[in-house]
Amino acid sequence: MFEIREQDPEVYRSRTRRSALIIMVVFAVLAMALSTLAVQVFGDPDGSNFRWNLLGVLAGLVVTLTLVRKLFWAQPWMAEAAYGWELKRNLMRITNVMHKVEAGVAAGDPMALRIMRFYHLGLIQMHRLDDNSTALLELRAESQTHLERLERAGIDPDQSRFDPGWLAELGEFEKPA
Repeated sequence: MFEIREQDPEVYRSRTRRSALIIMVVFAVLAMALSTLAVQVFGDPDGSNFRWNLLGVLAGLVVTLTLVRKLFWAQPWMAEAAYGWELKRNLMRITNVMHKVEAGVAAGDPMALRIMRFYHLGLIQMHRLDDNSTALLELRAESQTHLERLERAGIDPDQSRFDPGWLAELGEFEKPA
């Protein structure tokens, strides 16, 4: 279950920049060290060592990705970046079946209405965190129209939680002609 949490956009951007910088430095150090090691161990002093350098860089990438997923992800300094990634991942899950969600909304399905509200709230937060005021303005009208639809249906507009399993509960709806 994913839940939208309030985030200060300035703090979010500052901390995600910092965590990205840390990961880039780790990658650069690992890639250089592993390339140097590969050339020293396997290289030819008189020939081209491009393949050993490339292998070292690729190994550095693999080690960095492993460190991010297994060690860094749970660290406090990665919290904002991990949250942003989870938010975008859940929004993408909805985007991938948006045709079903929209058809369900048109048919008045309560689950589809809730999913669409979460989608709007998630997009609003994502645009705020990314400082994308243009996309935020474009979303306002659509979000307000949907909010009015929720009120008419008697559904709580606070849909800040999302369970990806809900997408499986969406029925097959005919799109209105």
